[in-house]
Amino acid sequence: MTAPTIAHDPALDALWMPFTANKAFKAKPRLLVSAKDMHYQSDDGRQILDGAAGLWCVNAGHCRAPIVDAIARSAATLDFAPGFQMAHPASFQLADKLKGILPTGIDHVFFTNSGSEAVDSALKIALAYHQSRGEPQRTRFVGRLRGYHGVGFGGISVGGIETNKKAFASQLLPSVDHLPHTHDLEHNAFSKGQPAWGAHLADALEAIVAERGAGTIAAVIVEPMAGSTGVLIPPKGYLEKLRALCTKHGILLIFDEVITGFGRLGSPFAAQFFGVTPDIITLAKGVTNATVPMGAACVTGTIYDTVVNATEKGIEFFHGYTYSGHPLAAAAGLATLDLYANEGIFERAAAMAPVWEAAVHSLRDAPHVIDVRNLGLVAGIELEARVGAPGSRAYDVFVDCFFHQNALIRVTGDILALSPPLIVSEDQIGELMAKVRKALEKVA
Repeated sequence: MTAPTIAHDPALDALWMPFTANKAFKAKPRLLVSAKDMHYQSDDGRQILDGAAGLWCVNAGHCRAPIVDAIARSAATLDFAPGFQMAHPASFQLADKLKGILPTGIDHVFFTNSGSEAVDSALKIALAYHQSRGEPQRTRFVGRLRGYHGVGFGGISVGGIETNKKAFASQLLPSVDHLPHTHDLEHNAFSKGQPAWGAHLADALEAIVAERGAGTIAAVIVEPMAGSTGVLIPPKGYLEKLRALCTKHGILLIFDEVITGFGRLGSPFAAQFFGVTPDIITLAKGVTNATVPMGAACVTGTIYDTVVNATEKGIEFFHGYTYSGHPLAAAAGLATLDLYANEGIFERAAAMAPVWEAAVHSLRDAPHVIDVRNLGLVAGIELEARVGAPGSRAYDVFVDCFFHQNALIRVTGDILALSPPLIVSEDQIGELMAKVRKALEKVA
């Protein structure tokens, strides 16, 4: 039977939108036409308060002049330079500037164009590292349930969001295990910051090691704070235990910091916030304030030296992308990092975190709210699911926020995810919470 056609503007037909209910969107589009600082403007002229930093990525606010100017200068001077056997100065400058804010010991940067590419690159680097050091049998990966690591075949293999996998399950990487996720409302509901319960969940790695053998496992990959699955905060001691177990068994630890990087928790990276240093960090989004696509896999000197020195001459690592370290992206990254430093944006986020925490937890009495959780300038507000229609309540709140409250939020399942640009003011935090409450009450 052919699905009924929903009337819409035929000018919208050609675009197949990502992670979108295309038919529903095209029947009632939500179009953004400009942006500045904390606001978007919709196609009907409304100012939309950005409660999601675009897509977890516009950390310094929209259309910031220093970044825009840097991109324009680069486009007029050097539009493209090949990154294979050639280079341009800005890519080296950005890598060195990133080294200055990465955790101590993570000091080499492999550029990509997105978080998905950064994750696939990190997985390949882990395999190359073990092969170079004489342990080619270490080919297994361990991810975590409800983890999100982009949409490459590697990323969805180690990821733990089942809806992202179901159409491709037969073609995913074969040697992958998953740790349990850390979300448990019975023990952790309405936690402020890191919950006290759950560090023991990291011990599941020991069971995997016992079954598979430590000598077969290349790396464990987790988000230090899981974002796209609905803001899952790591329990106290959990990441520390995971780090110790990886070290014990010679397994690389990869932190996917595509969301948590660049001040979201008040530190340059979550690794510094938690005081736990992995072997590899993947980053993207905030590195250019989302103005030009860019990502990176950042590794320790030991990993870099092991892979590079294993080959006597010629190419040491057969991997890369046409646009790795693209001149416009590098220019945007340099200007973005300068802006973060000049305006003290990471420090500002840390200072605003207590204000944010109090504001988001004020919603605990709103209709159908069953949990509120927060860390840094991130919050997850979990709603009671409608019987037979999971996800529909949060989606209706999202739509009402956009069309009637003039606010942009994110939803995943029945969880509202809030993560504003880090330049958000105390008044704007209050305004955002008032808009979300109104939407919750209206949908209820």
